[in-house]
Amino acid sequence: MISMEVCANSVRSAQAAQEGGAIRVELCDNLAEGGTTPSYAQIALAKSLLDIQVYPIIRPRGGDFLYSDLEFQLMKMDVKMCRRLNCDGVVIGILKADGSVDKARCAELIALAGDMRVTFHRAFDMTNNLFEALEDIIELGCTRILSSGGEASALEGAETLQKLILQANDRISIMPGAGINVQNVAELIKRTGAKEFHASAKKSVASEMQFRNPRLSMGTEADEFRYDLTSSLTVQELIALANS
Repeated sequence: MISMEVCANSVRSAQAAQEGGAIRVELCDNLAEGGTTPSYAQIALAKSLLDIQVYPIIRPRGGDFLYSDLEFQLMKMDVKMCRRLNCDGVVIGILKADGSVDKARCAELIALAGDMRVTFHRAFDMTNNLFEALEDIIELGCTRILSSGGEASALEGAETLQKLILQANDRISIMPGAGINVQNVAELIKRTGAKEFHASAKKSVASEMQFRNPRLSMGTEADEFRYDLTSSLTVQELIALANS
């Protein structure tokens, strides 16, 4: 059976992921920036309401994966917070300026994680050599790598993902993610041989606001009277297609 992790942008999305049959949520804020660490309340409430695994992302900002000392301090505190809240795992990724995995800093976060499992996120796709980075991450003791094969979407990176899965040889799980939808999930699983995959399964939801001030926005060029939520029906369909 192929299993599914959902990138959930809120507790509501996480609940929809569970309802749809996902085995795990990567809990994030700010998906438009690639995901940042959710609030204490989001994590605590998700843990209290969900029966499936909760893995918060540990990422203090959008942008690159080269962090200042202050940002790294924040990341360490967030890992400790997740451990106190009994999270099942965390999702991390730190690089050096040369595009290699920052093994020293990642090792510190993994040590702080204790019994929590650790996924290495798509910072992996920004490394200077995916196949060397794979060995570094295995050495660190991560259980999973989220990857698009170094391309804009997992489908575009399918050939590389297949090579990574063969190189990993069950020492770590390679989980395809980025642009996975009901149109391509079955093809992607077939082409890569992956045993689990990652998708947001989101849909756009219209605001119920009746009054709308047309003269200003709150800092975004997008329609502020729409927002994204994970769809439980899309989750169900993705899982069914992946296993068809």
